[in-house]
Amino acid sequence: MKTEQKNLTRKLAAAGVLTAVAVVGSTLGFPVAGSKCAPVQHMVNILASVMLGPAWSVGIAFCASLLRNLTGLGSLMAFPGSMVGALLCGLVCRYTGNLKLTCVAEAFGTGVLGGIAAYPVAKYIVGSAPAGLFIYVVPFLISTVAGSILAFILVTILEKGGVLEQLVPRQGRQVR
Repeated sequence: MKTEQKNLTRKLAAAGVLTAVAVVGSTLGFPVAGSKCAPVQHMVNILASVMLGPAWSVGIAFCASLLRNLTGLGSLMAFPGSMVGALLCGLVCRYTGNLKLTCVAEAFGTGVLGGIAAYPVAKYIVGSAPAGLFIYVVPFLISTVAGSILAFILVTILEKGGVLEQLVPRQGRQVR
């Protein structure tokens, strides 16, 4: 029981740190076509997926989006953009263990699916008049591809150094 409690404590601590990195990293964002691109959020989605799994990754994306909105650092489009990508890359990571596919899943989940999911949020919740269903796909892709590249480099370095396994043990699963 103590090992389970210790692992949960490690996961909660890692989730808190990753959420904070995503929120603070959003200050490095830049506006593109009415949305704010924050590549650090996508890097965090992949790190969370690799370290903690899909549910944690989605939870971190939600908390970071909420905090970014509450502090004025993000828009409501952060929710579908980050959460869809976090879910997809988390599932791909869990079932394949392949880092390249995980990064592609983040880019597709956020860039394409999250970009499309942002349209109804913009139109019906924010009250803006987006030019079309795919208006957020390009800006979301720009943001997520940059973040996915950063994550690939960072996870590769951390994995080779054995740091990821020390932070949050994953019962012998390795990312390849």
